[in-house]
Amino acid sequence: MITVTLAKGDGIGPEIMDATLSILNAAGADITFEEIEVGEKKYLNGHTTGISDNAWETIRKNKILFKAPITTPQGGGYKSLNVTMRKTLGLYSNIRPCSSLHPFVQTKHPEMDVVIIRENEEDLYAGIEHQQTDEVVQCLKLISRPGCEKIITYAFEYAKRYGRKKVTCFTKDNIMKQTDGLFHDVFNEVALRYPEIENEHWIVDIGAALLADSPESFDVIVMPNLYGDVMSDIAAQIAGSVGLGGSANIGQECAMFEAIHGSAPDIAGKDIANPSGLINASVMMLNHIGQNKVAENIQNAWLRTIEDGVHTNDIYDEVMSTKRVGTRAFAEAVIANLGNLPKQLPSVTFEDNSPLVLPKYQRKPAKNKKIVGVDLFVDWHGEDANMLASKLQKLNNDELELVLITNRGVKVWPQGFKETFCTDHWRCRYAAKDGKVLQKRKIIEILKSALEHDIDAIKTENLYTFDGVRGYSLGQGQ
Repeated sequence: MITVTLAKGDGIGPEIMDATLSILNAAGADITFEEIEVGEKKYLNGHTTGISDNAWETIRKNKILFKAPITTPQGGGYKSLNVTMRKTLGLYSNIRPCSSLHPFVQTKHPEMDVVIIRENEEDLYAGIEHQQTDEVVQCLKLISRPGCEKIITYAFEYAKRYGRKKVTCFTKDNIMKQTDGLFHDVFNEVALRYPEIENEHWIVDIGAALLADSPESFDVIVMPNLYGDVMSDIAAQIAGSVGLGGSANIGQECAMFEAIHGSAPDIAGKDIANPSGLINASVMMLNHIGQNKVAENIQNAWLRTIEDGVHTNDIYDEVMSTKRVGTRAFAEAVIANLGNLPKQLPSVTFEDNSPLVLPKYQRKPAKNKKIVGVDLFVDWHGEDANMLASKLQKLNNDELELVLITNRGVKVWPQGFKETFCTDHWRCRYAAKDGKVLQKRKIIEILKSALEHDIDAIKTENLYTFDGVRGYSLGQGQ
């Protein structure tokens, strides 16, 4: 028997979890659950992380967490426990299948069968934000080569195992050339190892438009964290309802299974929530722990229930639905269908496969890293970039000289345009003179000189090359 950590969550969480557990029990799942309390109550009782040390120990001991949606209180500096769990436990891969249930659930795309594989640990979800001036707040987008290689390799391995024919990558590397550019570069590298699987790349905005218009042309889509979060909800809604979607979060050692939707506190306690997202997540969990026949039985019973027209309010339709039911009644209908196959929708058969867990990442040899300058960020309330430049040129030393000023990424000096609107946040680039080898103490001299000249330096960012390749972006218009 497998021991799984259980969290019933907030809002509709306890209702849909109890409904799902009743199905697991009726289907004979060989699981014992060890329950923990996480989420809103923990936040409001003084645990700023939303989870206690004892709960962490239980999760780490059992390695598998089955979790209902939780609520992160607004304000108060609370961080999302969902994000914290994924990152702390190393759950780098988020798998979200989205399939049409036409004609029983309304959709404009009856042939849709897409799996979105979302990087789960980094990108803007690093959660590193700072207010630097009165007018400007920054958020750091962190993309790593190990993060890219792990998630993209997982996507191709997933396609290989489950007979998928194509892997598509979405990025915005026409704008974010360093971060999304790395993701795209690694995608191209990894794709070479899988010549039997078709691969393609789309800029995320046109890719999103194509997914909304023609989802049947996609198979597996892999993308960075934020795009994956947005696009998987869109894909689930296109397929019929966000309430239908389950997801798996897979790491090297641990795994977490959950619905893709939130805690919906506005309908909590009303017995109207659709438990399907959590039911589908439980099927993914059963497959992960090797109880494939139980997973198969539940999935087919769920499909038959959808076919029978027994629908919760979110998918109820006067033409195709035969009965509007609540949370508990829907679970009872699924239980009544255990052992039955769908008549029109394709029934599922799950192979007795082991969990898809990749080997540990092996680091590449370090590149030759050379410092070639520094970006000095300045809080200045003037508007004339030429005036600021005259102040900043006084900071030049024998190794560094001012070569560029940007505001919100746009070049405003030298040869800036008066039409460019500027805030109080200025990036001032100092470059090494004549290709000299730059000593880091010269950056400290710049900061010391800024203090002496009453210039409010709020941040520095060193500029590097790696094996001679520029590792920083140019200013827009440079």
